[in-house]
Amino acid sequence: MNKGVGSGVGSGPTAAAAAAAAQKQKTMMQKMETDIGNIVENFTQLVNVAGVCSKDELSQLSSGRQLNDLPVRNSQEAFMMEMRAARMVQAADSLLKLVSELKQTAIFSGFATLNDHVEHRTAEFNRQAEKTDRMLARIGEEAAASLKELESHYYSSAQRTSRSL
Repeated sequence: MNKGVGSGVGSGPTAAAAAAAAQKQKTMMQKMETDIGNIVENFTQLVNVAGVCSKDELSQLSSGRQLNDLPVRNSQEAFMMEMRAARMVQAADSLLKLVSELKQTAIFSGFATLNDHVEHRTAEFNRQAEKTDRMLARIGEEAAASLKELESHYYSSAQRTSRSL
């Protein structure tokens, strides 16, 4: 499995994954900025529509023709407020989904890093096991050679021949 080790700079699966992650991060940042901008804009418009009339404006409304327009204006303002509130809720919901996606990305990228670490440690332990096996084989060969030498000394020694008589 090629993880980009030993390959040229900017090539391989690792570079492609890094480029994809950078693009995803850029997209998420743009989405976040757009959603926050929508919330702020709609909140500002909501506050502007829900503004309270001063005494002067109220006296102008009560004197004359504008008094008849008051129910229409109130229903339009109510509709505008509901529309702005709904847009704020949609933008907030989009932000919540973005946060959830960021959490999942953090979890899965954490698993990828953990998997890379486990693979690295496994390879290191495999190298150490091979080194240990070679060392044990060498020790076994040395022990066998020493045992043969000791046997030959024992069988050719004077003490062995004198005990057997």
